[in-house]
Amino acid sequence: MSKQVGIVGVPPLEIICQLNEEQAQIIDLDEPLLPLPIDQTDRYLPKVYCAILRTVLLNALNLHLDQIYVDTGPGKCDCALHVATVLQYHLNIPVIAVRNLDTKDLGYPISRSSLPLINKIQDITQGVKSCQPSPAYPPCQPSAGFWGVPPRDFSILSLFPDTTHVYGWTRCVENKTPADLELEAHCNPAVPTVFFAQSFCAKTALAKHLAEQHPKALWVDCDVSAGSSAKAKIEAFLELSGVTSGRSDRAPS
Repeated sequence: MSKQVGIVGVPPLEIICQLNEEQAQIIDLDEPLLPLPIDQTDRYLPKVYCAILRTVLLNALNLHLDQIYVDTGPGKCDCALHVATVLQYHLNIPVIAVRNLDTKDLGYPISRSSLPLINKIQDITQGVKSCQPSPAYPPCQPSAGFWGVPPRDFSILSLFPDTTHVYGWTRCVENKTPADLELEAHCNPAVPTVFFAQSFCAKTALAKHLAEQHPKALWVDCDVSAGSSAKAKIEAFLELSGVTSGRSDRAPS
């Protein structure tokens, strides 16, 4: 039976390649994998805390894993380092803190493709389990932008047209350089862009800052799930910005 390895964030490419060679089953603990209430983590973490990392803890405590790799470097966050400490205390398996400082660009064709936004983000997050670059997709002309981290609640992604380009940390994840701040801060000022981060995430500061500099921006944060208010803001912003599901004459970026 193959080894079951949990990952948090994006471990260095060397580790992913090693796990691929070992034919280990890689499990992305950032994703909601279990039909369990997230408040089961309240005895271990503050309730007012990043929902992604609370999800990590929920998964790690309830899945049968052989080991866990946690990116605790600038490609994730200090909170991941502290969650790794909690996991090391409560679990009887190796919880290995690593720092992904990879700088080799492997490209981000999915981020610029015409796939539905949900499919884009799903493919990018699944791609962290492989050391191979993304499949080649032709770039589309962007009509909207989604900047930020993969949301815990993917339902907000259905509000965007297929011609939405992905920016921010999610684009860095596809490029397999999660600590590349220059790439993370990149966006297209000609494209109406939603700047998103999970509530209580350190990246809300960068999201808000970039949104203030961008001429066509909306800053949004959501906690465990995306409520009707957040969805209504996004829908109104896209509508008022003249965004449709059709192709745009804006330059790809």
